Amino acid sequence: MVLKVFFPSCCSSAESGILIGRWISEQNSAVILAVVHFPFIPVQVKQYLGEVQRVTKVNVSVLGSWSNSKQEKEESLSEFLEDLGTIFCHEPWIQISKEGDSKFWSCSTLQKHSKNPQEEEEIILVYYDQRKVMLSHLHPPLDTSGQGAEDSSKLWAIFDTVARSQVLFMTDRYDEGPIKLTHWQSDGVEASIIVELLKQASVPACMLLTLLLSLLSGLCRSRVLNFWPLSFLWSKLSTCEQLGHRLQHLQVISSNKKAQNQSQLMRKANIFVSLLIDVALGILLMSWLYRKNRIGHLADTLIPVADHVAEELQDLLQWLMGAPAGLKMNRALDQVLGRFFLYHIHLWISYIHLLSPFIEMILWYVGLSACLGLTVALCLLSDIIALLTFHIYCFYVYGARLYCLKIYGLSSLWRLFRGKKWNVLRQRVDSCSYDLDQLFIGTLLFTILLFLLPTTALYYLVFTLLRLLVVIVQGLIHLLVDLIDSLPLYSLILRLCRSYRLAAGVKFRVLEQQDGKPLRLLMQINPLSYGGVVQTYRLPTYSCYPRDSWASLCKKLFLGELIYPWKHKGDKQN
Repeated sequence: MVLKVFFPSCCSSAESGILIGRWISEQNSAVILAVVHFPFIPVQVKQYLGEVQRVTKVNVSVLGSWSNSKQEKEESLSEFLEDLGTIFCHEPWIQISKEGDSKFWSCSTLQKHSKNPQEEEEIILVYYDQRKVMLSHLHPPLDTSGQGAEDSSKLWAIFDTVARSQVLFMTDRYDEGPIKLTHWQSDGVEASIIVELLKQASVPACMLLTLLLSLLSGLCRSRVLNFWPLSFLWSKLSTCEQLGHRLQHLQVISSNKKAQNQSQLMRKANIFVSLLIDVALGILLMSWLYRKNRIGHLADTLIPVADHVAEELQDLLQWLMGAPAGLKMNRALDQVLGRFFLYHIHLWISYIHLLSPFIEMILWYVGLSACLGLTVALCLLSDIIALLTFHIYCFYVYGARLYCLKIYGLSSLWRLFRGKKWNVLRQRVDSCSYDLDQLFIGTLLFTILLFLLPTTALYYLVFTLLRLLVVIVQGLIHLLVDLIDSLPLYSLILRLCRSYRLAAGVKFRVLEQQDGKPLRLLMQINPLSYGGVVQTYRLPTYSCYPRDSWASLCKKLFLGELIYPWKHKGDKQN
C-alpha cells in the first residue's frame, strides 16, 4: 500500500524534533504542518495540540519524528526518536531523516500493532509550499463528474487542513512559550501596517456609510416617490436603475456581517474594487469635461447637430412623399402620413430651440454625475440619447401601429375567405359559415387594406431602421455598463499578481527517484484560467436592454409589434 506524506518545504532545514499534522486515513496520507523542537515536555505538547484541535476543529496529532543529521549531538538520537512513538502512540509512526549535506532523504514507518509488521509500505514524499497552500482556494472542476471530481475532493482535504490550521502558524520563534515550532511563519508573523490601519479605520467608516445608506433607502421607499410619474421614471430610466444597483452594492460592502465562505469574501472584494475603478474613471471623465470649457463647446455643437438631424429627416420624408425608388404609392395616404410626420418634426425643432438657452447649464450639472461613477455617466448618456431621439421613437410607434393594424386585419379577412374564424375562448381557428353580405364587405375591406399596405409598410420600414439604429447605440452603451458592473476586477488582479490564490488543481514534479529511497515529488499549484475566473466570480447585473432571441425579434418586426428598449425592474441577469 502506498503511503503519501505531504511535507512543508519550509521545514526541510528545521532542527530535529517531532512532526505534528493530520492523518487522513481514507487516503492513507499524512499532512505535516509543523516541527516541534527539543527540548519539550510531552504533556505540554498534548495540551497544546488539544487547544489547537478545539479552535481549528482539525484532528492534529503527533505523526512521527524528524531528524536533521547536521543538528545531531548524540549517537542515540535516532533511538530516542523511535521511543517517542510509545509516548504519543500513533500508527503508523513516520520517521523522516535528512542525511547531512546529501540531497537524499530516508523515510520509514513503524507499525508495532500491525498484523504484518514485516510488510513495508511504499512511501511517497510530497513537498508543498505551506504559505501558498494556506492562502489559496481550490476551485472545483467545471466538469464535476468522473475521476476529476474524486481527485478534487482528495486535494480539497489537504488544502482544507492547511487553511484551517492558521492558528498553528501564529506562533513564531520569538514567542516565550514552552513549545518551539518550525513552519512558514517561524521567523515572524506576516503582517502589514497599512492593512492593519485600514482595518481599524474601516469600522467607523462602515458604520457611517451604513447610517447614510439606511437614510437614503428610507427616502427611496417613501410615499413621495411611489406616485405615478416618479415611479414610472424610476422604472424606465436606466440612470435610476444603475443608481439603485450601486446602492445595493454599497449595502453589501458596508454590511457588518462577516463573509461565511470564500465566495462571499471574493464577491465583496470584487464589488469594492469595481466601485473604486468606476468612480476613478468617472472622476477622470469629469475632469476632462470641465477642462478647457469642453462643456460649452459641447453645448454649442448640440443644437446644430439636432438641426441637421431634423433637416435630414425632413428630406427623407419629402423623398417618401414623392416616388421613392420609383415605387407607385397611394398618393392620398402618402401625403397624409408625410405631413403628419413633418408637423412632428416642426414641433421637435421648436422644442429644441426653446431649450437652447438652458442646454449649457443642463450639461454642466449633468457632468457632475460622473463623480458617481463612469457607469452612471454612461446610463445618463443613454437616457439623453433616448430623449433627443424621442421624435424618432414616436414615428416608429405610429408606423408600427398602422402596419400592425393592417397585418392583423388582412390575416383576419383572409380567414373569412376560407370560411374560418378565430375562437377567442379556445384560442384556435374554427370553421364558420358567412352569408353573402359578410363576404362582400370582407372582400371590399381586404382589397382596401391590401392596396394601402405598401405605403404603410414603406414608412414602417424606414422608421423601424432608424429606431433599430438608436436601440443598437443604446445597447452598446449598456453592454459597456454591464461589462464594468459584472467584471470581477479584484479576482483578475489576484490571478495576475498572485495566481496561486486561485487554484484549479495541482501538478507534481519529480525531484528524486532512486531504488531504496522514497519517491520525492514537488507539488505545484495550477492557477485558474482567466476564463474560469470570470465565469466563477462574475457579478450579477441589472440589464436594461431587450433579451429577445433573433427569431422572436424577427417575428416582432414582421408583425409590427413594438420593440421596447427597457426591461422591467427586478429582472436580474446572471
